[in-house]
Amino acid sequence: MKAILFDAPGDASVLHIGDADRPDLRAGEVRIRVAAAGVNRADILQRRGAYPPPPGATDILGLECSGTIIEIADDVLHWNNGDMVMALLPGGGYAEEVVVHHGSVMRVPGSLSLFEAAALPETFLTAFLNVFQLGGLPDGGALLVHGGGSGIGTAATKLAKAVGATVIVTAGSDWKCQRCMDLGADSAVNYRRDDFLTQVKRVTDNRGVDVVLDHIGGTYFEKNLESLAANGRMVVIGLMGGTSATIDLKRLLARGLSVTGSTLRRKSASAKQSIVSEFINRFGVPLAGGRLRPVVDQVFPMERAAEAHRRMEASDHFGKIVLEIAPS
Repeated sequence: MKAILFDAPGDASVLHIGDADRPDLRAGEVRIRVAAAGVNRADILQRRGAYPPPPGATDILGLECSGTIIEIADDVLHWNNGDMVMALLPGGGYAEEVVVHHGSVMRVPGSLSLFEAAALPETFLTAFLNVFQLGGLPDGGALLVHGGGSGIGTAATKLAKAVGATVIVTAGSDWKCQRCMDLGADSAVNYRRDDFLTQVKRVTDNRGVDVVLDHIGGTYFEKNLESLAANGRMVVIGLMGGTSATIDLKRLLARGLSVTGSTLRRKSASAKQSIVSEFINRFGVPLAGGRLRPVVDQVFPMERAAEAHRRMEASDHFGKIVLEIAPS
């Protein structure tokens, strides 16, 4: 099968199309003929050699895809060949075929294109896990999202607004801030110019937010804690701003704050199945009705995977970048 490969870590120029062995189908899995794959920052890190795949996962990039089921293990009962699906993957999406545990697979609703479907699993499930399951965002609560123009940021905004939350985001330019507002955010802060803590206090009448979804890490840590309301929770999902921070433990104790680190990729198949099931139970109806859909920035053919990576690295995108693996 054809796949997007790289022989050694490096910049985007190391990506090339080559031949790879078809993955073996194991118990509990389905085989998907891939139509499209979402591009994620984890792919960039893995290509650079900074984010190795979990044990047993393929070295091929790609944490989500859409496509058609073409083979099913004997013990899988609820899927059929020909089903149009989207899937959360531990790797392998940048290829013509992928195998994945059946519990990480979701049906593509008629309201979504295959490009939109490829942009959904990693970002929406990451947002759901961290904002709702770990963060415990209440209906009508308040959420601070860093990187509001990213795939995860746009997904978190949409999910939070679906439960009536107040959403404050940060972004790196005025045009991205405006796009975030157009998407439904209640406030958007250009972090290159303005102070997000000041805006959080203003928007929430000094109460603070219930949840902070943070991919920055060290440099934002103190202000993130100050942004939280009493009993608030900060969920750290990335470390773009550094790996070290100083914690005032008295603040955590006095105000009942919680700090959690989270990664979705390394969770077990059973844990991912549970996340998928709970996501569908809570948001399946608006998803099926087209009221929840990912923001697709641009679709690149697989031959231009390097260009897609460069666009993400330059932060020129808003929403999700998608690779077309099989022409539709």
